[in-house]
Amino acid sequence: MLIAAMILVSGLGLTAMAQETEPPAKKPAKRAVSSGRDPFRKYEAPRAVGKKSREESPIPTIQERITNYKAQKVAAMNARMPAPKPTTALLLSEIQVIGISRSPRGYAAIVEATPIKLTYVIYPGEPFFDGQLVAIEDNRLVFRRETVFSNGSRERSVEYKSLRQPAPVNSVTAAAPNPSVANAKP
Repeated sequence: MLIAAMILVSGLGLTAMAQETEPPAKKPAKRAVSSGRDPFRKYEAPRAVGKKSREESPIPTIQERITNYKAQKVAAMNARMPAPKPTTALLLSEIQVIGISRSPRGYAAIVEATPIKLTYVIYPGEPFFDGQLVAIEDNRLVFRRETVFSNGSRERSVEYKSLRQPAPVNSVTAAAPNPSVANAKP
């Protein structure tokens, strides 16, 4: 028994010495709450911050937009880059859809820029000053309009433009023939 007691005491001494020589274990780091909210307090809604003015930022005149377009075109040519599309100077409200046709590239739309009286052939993806052409359907165009506010926020919306209705002068030629005239004998 004496020998067993000696072995037991020496074994305990060795383990105690081994524990003292090991470096102290690191304490686990406290986990930080990322939301910043105490989970034991009742929820309080964040205070409403006074809304900034949601006025639309001023849109430059057509002449200013054309001047900016020409400067961008010259800069692109000097950098040996492709020139921007001329429609980037036009607002969506300044165009009228004249026609829609099928081309080897897909559907194409023929539009007229009303302030400068020029006609363009456009395809889906065509950029405008305040939006982009998204799709061409059988009888209308689908645009994504982007409104920029004075506080820097942006709002996107969808806008549709139908084909231009014929003018009264052209409506005579576009009207269907009169059936009573077609049945009359000379």
